[in-house]
Amino acid sequence: MPARADGRHQDGTGGLITTPITAAILRGALDLEHTARGILPHRLPAWARAQCPDGLLALAESQPSGVRLVFRSRATRVELDTLPTKRVYPGAPARPDGVYELLVDGRPAGRAVVPGGDTLTVDMTTGAAEHRPGEPGTLRFTGLSGGTKDIEIWLPHNETTELIALRTDAPVEPAPDRGRKVWLHHGSSISHGSDAAGPTTTWPALAASLGGVELINLGLSGSALLDPFTARTLRDTPADLISVKIGINLVNADLMRLRAFTPAVHGFLDTVREGHPTVPLLVVSPILCPVHEETPGPSVPDYSDLAAGRLRFRAAGDPAQRAEGKLTLEVIRAELARIVAQRAATDPRLHYLDGRELYGPADSAELPLPDDLHPDAATHRRMGERFAALAFTAGGPLAAHDGQVATG
Repeated sequence: MPARADGRHQDGTGGLITTPITAAILRGALDLEHTARGILPHRLPAWARAQCPDGLLALAESQPSGVRLVFRSRATRVELDTLPTKRVYPGAPARPDGVYELLVDGRPAGRAVVPGGDTLTVDMTTGAAEHRPGEPGTLRFTGLSGGTKDIEIWLPHNETTELIALRTDAPVEPAPDRGRKVWLHHGSSISHGSDAAGPTTTWPALAASLGGVELINLGLSGSALLDPFTARTLRDTPADLISVKIGINLVNADLMRLRAFTPAVHGFLDTVREGHPTVPLLVVSPILCPVHEETPGPSVPDYSDLAAGRLRFRAAGDPAQRAEGKLTLEVIRAELARIVAQRAATDPRLHYLDGRELYGPADSAELPLPDDLHPDAATHRRMGERFAALAFTAGGPLAAHDGQVATG
């Protein structure tokens, strides 16, 4: 019988067992902040957060993409008290609540949301933000089978979530080590999850499931900018397989010119290699994004149809500025391919993947980017399936086991 789920406000515990939320049962987070109410998972360590006061980065890394509670239990009922932070954009329709997804022995078993919580109101035209405290809510999954099983609760990939209490009707213990290799991935909002349908179907989460690996997702919306603290975080995080997806945010932000880009990529890879000298390392260039293929950034939002829930982006640069060293996606792909080829002469476990193999011209014709920058849910699924087939199968740059990729 599938689990039943709801998200209601807290009530009595009903004699359930409360289990402390610790790193032993929480995967995908690199730091746990103890707050006044509970635990706030972070995807960047405190020292890295302290080096960049950017509000967009702070929001992105606190959204728990790829973070999940994982434990073993005979429980038929699971409750999780959380304090989500809902984002509100004046003039735009209300955003949907973040989705929590339940897996039992690796299979989907339920989905739910937690209403209420704190509110972050952001003026998209000025960037001004106001945070208002709210009340926590309770997520409930009931009707689980009574046998011993592995239970996973994937947190919303796009909603900052404090964890307050975990309750079950049977004792909980950490799930056993299945011997899976750890895949550490860094990228932009597309890797973070953008418009995926839920936390298990962002393209990295789906690729990890199909490839039989454990995911640590450092996809950071708007923040894949070759930051040194991100490189050091990758360097210091234990991993068996690493990939870095580089390019689109550098164009979005119009952050640097080709002269700075090339040594910055070398420096980023040098830092990662300090901690992982022989780990398979895959550099992935941007997927197809027609507005920025030949036209530099910055990316500029178009708010003209925001009230109807439609936000689009356009490229504000001039193609002629490429002669000045401005970056386009075509320029970035060519330079990344050249850099990887140069370094691979002495680093045989360094590899390159053209992002257009994940989403290219034919895909754009069939599944155009809804806002001209971000893929939709169907495209996330397609990208996850393709990455698993290209990277994790036998002979692939991140082959993790016998090369067999799951189907379905």
